[in-house]
Amino acid sequence: MNQYNTAQFESDLKYLNIQLSQKQIEQFLVYYEMLAEWNQMINLTAITEYEDVMKKHFVDSLSLAKVCGSSEPGQSEAFDLSGTAALIDVGTGAGFPGLALKIAFPNLEVTLLDSLNKRIHFLDAVIEKLGLLGVRTVHGRAEDFAKPGQLRESFDLCVSRAVANLSVLSEYCLPFVKQGGLFISYKSERISQEISAAGKAISVLGGKLKRQVEFTLPDSDIYRNLVVIQKQKTTPKKYPRKAGLPTKEPLS
Repeated sequence: MNQYNTAQFESDLKYLNIQLSQKQIEQFLVYYEMLAEWNQMINLTAITEYEDVMKKHFVDSLSLAKVCGSSEPGQSEAFDLSGTAALIDVGTGAGFPGLALKIAFPNLEVTLLDSLNKRIHFLDAVIEKLGLLGVRTVHGRAEDFAKPGQLRESFDLCVSRAVANLSVLSEYCLPFVKQGGLFISYKSERISQEISAAGKAISVLGGKLKRQVEFTLPDSDIYRNLVVIQKQKTTPKKYPRKAGLPTKEPLS
């Protein structure tokens, strides 16, 4: 792994108040190599250059520490990522942010949910190669696994970097969250109008918008926006609706 210069990666993590062991840094490098290798066979990401993956995928994933952790002291909704919280990543794709968070914060109990089996095979291979414990993959749709008797209201934290309207994402994600837990949506644009339009959906689903954390990734002009929604009451059983409806007919 000596061919990789990790100085920028470590500097970026310092900005987030994250300090990794040498073993964890090497795990990220193996993850990168496997991502680049598998991406030649299946479409995992359009971002493949080493420096870009480290910042735009890994550092971006770990920017959750801007909300949950010591980088944002005094915030009542924050909790310690180094603890044993149960986290689900909905629409995890190639494992961003959920698998990256597991590597950095190994005590997290992580579930990676994705509807494409090829991605699940990739994630399983990375998990096995890195010897990670306390992480599982689930092949399926959020609409199915958020039903009663499945994974509904089982998690302290739900995260998603999926590209979808906040109303739609809330219907997919909030049913997974326990009362008092958080759903945090990773966004790459300023979405004040989208947030306003999602207000009713968030309320109907049992959530309340707590805040937005806006920042640029370190040593870049790459804008990021973490939208923090707290689960305040149980989501009505009829949500999420059957496959396709949340996207076709967003709650409004």
